[in-house]
Amino acid sequence: MADIDLDAALRVAVDAARVAGAIIADAWGNGAKGEVTKSSHVDLVTETDKKCEDVIRTRLMEAFPAHSFIGEEEAAEAGGAVTLTDEPTWMVDPLDGTTNFVHGYPFSCVCVALAVKQEPVVGVVYNPILQELFTARQGGGAFRNDRPIRVSGTTDLRQALVGTEIGTTRDAETVEAMLDRVKQLTAASRSLRCCGSCAMNICGVACGRLDAFYEIGFGGCWDVAAGAIILREAGGQLLDPSGGPWHVNSRRVLAANAHLGPAAAAVLKGCKVSSKEPAAPGEADAAAAAADWSV
Repeated sequence: MADIDLDAALRVAVDAARVAGAIIADAWGNGAKGEVTKSSHVDLVTETDKKCEDVIRTRLMEAFPAHSFIGEEEAAEAGGAVTLTDEPTWMVDPLDGTTNFVHGYPFSCVCVALAVKQEPVVGVVYNPILQELFTARQGGGAFRNDRPIRVSGTTDLRQALVGTEIGTTRDAETVEAMLDRVKQLTAASRSLRCCGSCAMNICGVACGRLDAFYEIGFGGCWDVAAGAIILREAGGQLLDPSGGPWHVNSRRVLAANAHLGPAAAAVLKGCKVSSKEPAAPGEADAAAAAADWSV
């Protein structure tokens, strides 16, 4: 990574996030509900999503023309499938928490991350409504509004505040699996919270507001990449909800302080699963191999 100036990358990412954040704040004050351009009634897209992705892409590609770019809106227009390489790749969610944005609920943010060899090394999460800027680069620590942040020291899951999300999938099997996880984690912890933004939840763990957070079936790498490096630099850990290794493109995450990941994973591993949710890394391959063998 010697040829990549991470401090310079972070500066550009912060600048791009702030410009996009200004667009969000302006739209927020001018009635965001009228902006919805496409939806499944729960999975919304607005004109602001598209405007923000365009300005972020332009600024990043002007500064780093040799880097790859993956944006949520661009990926959605291409059918949603994302193939990662080991090349430096920017992963961008221009407006995480679109439903919150449309309803005036103040947990929406811009997410800008740089990954190298499929590992996040620079991350920016900016909530322009609450004026919170979370930043990190590999080896440089994590910050909220330029002040260092650290995960909580909670060691007992029974004393933990845990975050999750309802998601946008509404088939009966997936809803049942999601609610079983909520039931089991509620019983095992102090309480659960949903703020409507995967990135804000991960940053919540990074700064100690939450002790752990899990979600299965979110949109893609753009939702978690920026938060992932912020959490790691704040002393936290990332696991797959099954307890195995986490991967940025798996659409599954368990974010925790330095102590609670294994305990939370043990609860999640015993919960119901949906065949329509993304499987843990390795499980899909095993299922495919079993199917091939049966033939």
